[in-house]
Amino acid sequence: MGSNIEPRVNIARAATLLLESFPQVRFSRVFETEPVGAADAPWFLNAAAAISTALSPLELKYQLLRPLESSLGRRRCSDRNAPRTIDLDIAMCGDLVMKVKAEGLEIPDPQILSTAHIALPLADLAPEMLHPITGQSLREIAAGLTGGLSVKPVVDMDLGGV
Repeated sequence: MGSNIEPRVNIARAATLLLESFPQVRFSRVFETEPVGAADAPWFLNAAAAISTALSPLELKYQLLRPLESSLGRRRCSDRNAPRTIDLDIAMCGDLVMKVKAEGLEIPDPQILSTAHIALPLADLAPEMLHPITGQSLREIAAGLTGGLSVKPVVDMDLGGV
């Protein structure tokens, strides 16, 4: 989950909506991160959620996540780094490896290996989970992403108590 338009409000609203659909959802801590590709954009809040579902990744993306984004005011445009009310992506799905180019869905998300704003919340949520391609734990991947963009936990925001 990520937001840089009213991020505290929108991350909390997204967490609440996910809880309505998945009562057993677990959340990482919330992290504040520099925007990627747009230095003058507002900073993001990012978090990860672990859910259990019988939906396929494509069903999850189009039947649940995209409608949730729309309900929170997400408007997609050609600039993938544009500010957004909420961004809900599927980063991993157990040990599944898939790529559906036409749908813009790749699991695991290749950016896990290169971007702290994805890797840190995932590692916070499931540090021992193994990346299905590299075999590294999420903790190891996150630890290897030192330097670069600034990422820090938001200590006064807990999604577990949404």
